[in-house]
Amino acid sequence: MVLLLTATFAMIHLVPGDPVRASLGTTAPPQLVKAKRAQLGLDKPLWQQYGGYVGGIVHGDFGTSLTSGEPVTDIVREKLPTTARLAGLAFVFALLVAIPLGVLMAALTRDGRGRFTELAFTATSGAFASIPSFLIAFGLIYLFAIHWRIFPPAGQGGPSSYVLPIAALAIGPAMAVARIVRVEGLKTLDQDFVRTARGKRLPARLVYLRHALPNMLTATLTISGLLLGGLIAGTVLIENVFAFNGLGTTLVNSTIQKDFPTVQALALLFGTFILVINFVVDLSLAAIDPQSTILDR
Repeated sequence: MVLLLTATFAMIHLVPGDPVRASLGTTAPPQLVKAKRAQLGLDKPLWQQYGGYVGGIVHGDFGTSLTSGEPVTDIVREKLPTTARLAGLAFVFALLVAIPLGVLMAALTRDGRGRFTELAFTATSGAFASIPSFLIAFGLIYLFAIHWRIFPPAGQGGPSSYVLPIAALAIGPAMAVARIVRVEGLKTLDQDFVRTARGKRLPARLVYLRHALPNMLTATLTISGLLLGGLIAGTVLIENVFAFNGLGTTLVNSTIQKDFPTVQALALLFGTFILVINFVVDLSLAAIDPQSTILDR
């Protein structure tokens, strides 16, 4: 968090150009520029600016937008639900696809069986996992919005407007996680306790769901934390492709307009999301398997 705070603070000083003059226009009189810099505290020494910046963050004050004049906190409060809803639904969709698909592929290809199935799954999942989300988005728009006219191509309306953005965000990560679930599944299915469960002639449902699946989820949970962080970052592109009015669109527009207080706040917010997610994953891993973390050492 200290590094993140410092990086976002340094952003306004390292980026070329004067953000105050950029917001007021190149023809703004020097007196107005000077007054605006004093209002924002940019005329103070760096250490005082840093202290004021950190103090404001601690008290929930992210400053004021240079373009709209609104408190950045109000902008975040207005845009956050859209981004959280989009990333959260994409995360759930990705896991609902990845875990069953990975387990199924592990069952079909264990013990060297299903060579063609393995090659087909590896090639297909690898292709989708490597395609950028915005290219998947354009493909989905062409097929389902322009060619078949099933879903709207853009805009934030009813539930149907979320289908294509969620799919565009989730397809690639779901395929990547499914590959990991399959590999972990193959390792788990080769363990003695699974052989014992089969030797007792337990139903396949119990073997896979009760005995095998919990042991596959440790690595999957770790990757899922990274997946959620990536989905939150991926909303920056997807929101712009589908014209969603969330934090991602606001970040792009603020960067173009050189609205650095807003950019600082959103960069800090995205970074904090990822830090918190990783921390929660570590705690979850400690609860599931204490030997897999450093917390018990």
